[in-house]
Amino acid sequence: MKATKECYPCLQRLIYQAAQLATSDKELQARAVTEGLRILEQGFSCDQVSIIIATELHRAIREITGNDDPYREMKERETIVAKELYREISAENFDDFRNCLELAARANALDFFRPLDTVKEDMKKPLRFAIDHSGQFEVKLRAANRVLYLADNAGEALLDLPLITLMEQWTQVIYVVKASPVQNDITLEDLKGAGIEDKLGRVITTGTATPGIDFSQASREFKQEFQSADLVFAKGMGYWESLSELPARGKVFYCLLAKCKPVADSLRVPLDSYVALLR
Repeated sequence: MKATKECYPCLQRLIYQAAQLATSDKELQARAVTEGLRILEQGFSCDQVSIIIATELHRAIREITGNDDPYREMKERETIVAKELYREISAENFDDFRNCLELAARANALDFFRPLDTVKEDMKKPLRFAIDHSGQFEVKLRAANRVLYLADNAGEALLDLPLITLMEQWTQVIYVVKASPVQNDITLEDLKGAGIEDKLGRVITTGTATPGIDFSQASREFKQEFQSADLVFAKGMGYWESLSELPARGKVFYCLLAKCKPVADSLRVPLDSYVALLR
């Protein structure tokens, strides 16, 4: 999915947000914002995926402020919210594929632009997929030998567990996190901090600090696993924005909440729709 004109103001907001989270030093904030706006002005293009420029913005802000993980506190708060929600729904039937998938999808409501109280309310509402290929995915899943599970936000990991545990009854699941911090995406360190690393099977990283995936920066290990996996379970908008540029092979299953209009429009669904798309 290529960037649209509507992505520009969103990236501007991202610059200010990341700079404010990275430091309380007003001078450093101003320097980070100035450099971010310069990069955006010079590098933005509707001919490329928005995560390419977002990666550059985050890199510059981290370097100027000296903060390697500006979203750390936000990720910790999201994880606390996820733990609270998990305790509330722990009595539900997690032997059912649909229930587990819906829980994982609801977790994608966690977002650094949305208040956590709003997210908690949204996650408790009934869920309906505007695009629902879950049945087709389950059939393929039961016949697969290996699935790559691309994780999204730090708070989602705990709520991914029931689905991963069920999937592992049928196939090997490789859980994929980011190599180092970017936005509120989960890293290996976040996974360890949440205390659930030992509840997963094999865990690898993308080798990058990019939202979604930029194959030009991804590690050889990740690219090999992506190519050889029978199926790829892709959580969140970042992976739709980046992987939807690949040819459709019926291999990638996108599970996300369309939180912005460009993504919703590209999927041809209403804003704030849940999507379970096999492509």
